[in-house]
Amino acid sequence: MSKMRYVILRMQDQLHFVEMPADYAYQLSALNRRLHKEIDKLTASNVPMLPYAVAECEELDFVDPQYSTISGLDYINELERTFASINEQSYPLISLLTEIRALQAQLEQWYEELEDSFR
Repeated sequence: MSKMRYVILRMQDQLHFVEMPADYAYQLSALNRRLHKEIDKLTASNVPMLPYAVAECEELDFVDPQYSTISGLDYINELERTFASINEQSYPLISLLTEIRALQAQLEQWYEELEDSFR
């Protein structure tokens, strides 16, 4: 099995644990920082709140059963749907969607290659 990393995201008092292929975890953290840097430039009324990437780790053992991991692809798919629904056609949004979709395509390819390796 391929090595995974976990990106820990915090939104207010909630934690989210996103399981990413190790080679792509840093990209998710960097994308998160970029989204936070640019989101204030959006003027639409439906701009989403975003969690903050607070840590990355290679191993994760939950001691509290209320927590679980989120697939990196599921997370990025939801992020893409959220940003695609913003009612704005300005540069920051188009640029951000391009970055989200680039990581989305890389993850889709990674998971396809993983499936192919099991056949």
